[in-house]
Amino acid sequence: MNIQLNNTGKRFNREWIFRKLDYEFLQGKSYAITGTNGSGKSTLLQIIAGATLHSEGKIEYHSTQPNQIAVGENAYKQIAFAAPYLDLVEEMTATEFFTFHNNFKPFTTAFAEMLQAVGLQKAADKQIRYYSSGMKQRLKLAQAFFSDTTVLLLDEPTTNLDEEGIEVYKNLWAKHTANRLIIVSSNDKTEYENCNDVIRIGDYK
Repeated sequence: MNIQLNNTGKRFNREWIFRKLDYEFLQGKSYAITGTNGSGKSTLLQIIAGATLHSEGKIEYHSTQPNQIAVGENAYKQIAFAAPYLDLVEEMTATEFFTFHNNFKPFTTAFAEMLQAVGLQKAADKQIRYYSSGMKQRLKLAQAFFSDTTVLLLDEPTTNLDEEGIEVYKNLWAKHTANRLIIVSSNDKTEYENCNDVIRIGDYK
């Protein structure tokens, strides 16, 4: 799926966070959104995901399949999102969480292999409430990277991760991003070093 932003802008009260943003995100390529703290990086990513409404302009979601256009409520089916501020159902175990999520967006890999990939195989039947912040972030990354979607949105994806966790993130990127549209919101070059293009949100004030 390709995503087209046309004269897109967002404001809170009377202050414009960004505006007049024209950009086309193409499937098979990766992009980084950078900017100072509070500049609107996460807000833009949430707007692209459909989680937050924009204030002006429009966003179009175009299927890469011939004669098909994914719009409105159908677009979310092709979007996976990982961010440190997204809540998990902490009463669930990791296996229960994946089972629940799989009802809405199927995974590409068996649960056991997913947990193995992010180093959580020993915590499969442990309630998420007892996970450390790093373990929770690994679980969020697994949910996003292994979702069967053409679009992958990542907001500061290595937050709360130690060096081993960062290597997990790099391995997931290397193995599970082929032919996907990836957009990373970050100021850490480690998180977006493989991106094709960099968008500086400050250019759209």
